[in-house]
Amino acid sequence: MVGDVRIIHPDVPAEEKMREKKYWLMKSEPSDYSFEELKSEDKATAEWDGVRNYQARNLLRDEIKIGDGVLFYHSNSKPSAVVGTAVVVKDGYADFTAWDPDSKHPDPKSSPDNPIWFMVDIKADLSFDTPVPLQEIKKIPALSDMVLVKNSRLSVQPVKNQEFDLIVRMGTNQD
Repeated sequence: MVGDVRIIHPDVPAEEKMREKKYWLMKSEPSDYSFEELKSEDKATAEWDGVRNYQARNLLRDEIKIGDGVLFYHSNSKPSAVVGTAVVVKDGYADFTAWDPDSKHPDPKSSPDNPIWFMVDIKADLSFDTPVPLQEIKKIPALSDMVLVKNSRLSVQPVKNQEFDLIVRMGTNQD
């Protein structure tokens, strides 16, 4: 099963290695930043920046940790779908794009001395053979309690281990 694997960086403190792996869904409009773009980054790794919602920020800052699994979701696309997976490779840190006036999402209230927004680094992992559209996810009884199915607009949201595994099986055509 995909969800049982915990990737641990050698520099992770011992107490963090004992933490149970968590799973997340991260949304991005493919016209803004696609899974293909993540895969084309140096080492297929990039910052997950620009989140400007306090609930999602709190997850990035406090909950999402190295080794956690990510479902990469293309929103506002036809169809909106999970297209692959990624792995968190750097814990939450200050989102420096907030204090860059030339970024796509500056926030003049945020500063290096008083950061408001946070980000993590993710690394592309698995490209799905078949994208898993939201319409299909909604048809699966085992996925009916997913935050995504409940019409959450959050760009970063928790996913249960079983939900993660089922969507990966659907996207990789495993029965």
